[in-house]
Amino acid sequence: MEEVNQMSKEEFVQKVGWVFEHSPWVASAAWGNMPFESHENLLQTMIDIVQNAEESMQLALLRSHPDLGTRLQMSEVSQKEQAGAGLDKLSKEEFEEFVSLNMMYVNKFQFPFIMAVKGQSKETILAAMKQRVHNSYEEEYRIALGEVYKIAGFRLNDIFIG
Repeated sequence: MEEVNQMSKEEFVQKVGWVFEHSPWVASAAWGNMPFESHENLLQTMIDIVQNAEESMQLALLRSHPDLGTRLQMSEVSQKEQAGAGLDKLSKEEFEEFVSLNMMYVNKFQFPFIMAVKGQSKETILAAMKQRVHNSYEEEYRIALGEVYKIAGFRLNDIFIG
């Protein structure tokens, strides 16, 4: 963390700005809170920034995430994360089911289904989609942000622990 704490704002945003999908504003705001004791402290600072952000910023963050399992354009890191869960090897039927559930979900909530897929399988992700599509907006908004925080935590661990 010593190296990170000595970075310029530009260097810092380049290093950690991607951990919140297409939302470098989170890292940019976090930079002003240096020094960080640990990457866990950095993560909590970034989470606090998102939690205290206006709803429009939170929604933009949620909407920047790709649909799971639908092969839409996504960042390289999202592609690797989805491949790790087997979402790059869906049968035609599985792919159609993911597309259908994603459409239902987005129509209901106006943001994509978000789940930290590290350690998950296509089966557990599909089961979660089938269950969560029936949640209330408020409940799903809270869950989706929680999943974004998990994803950011995994990504920070990859940076600092490997």
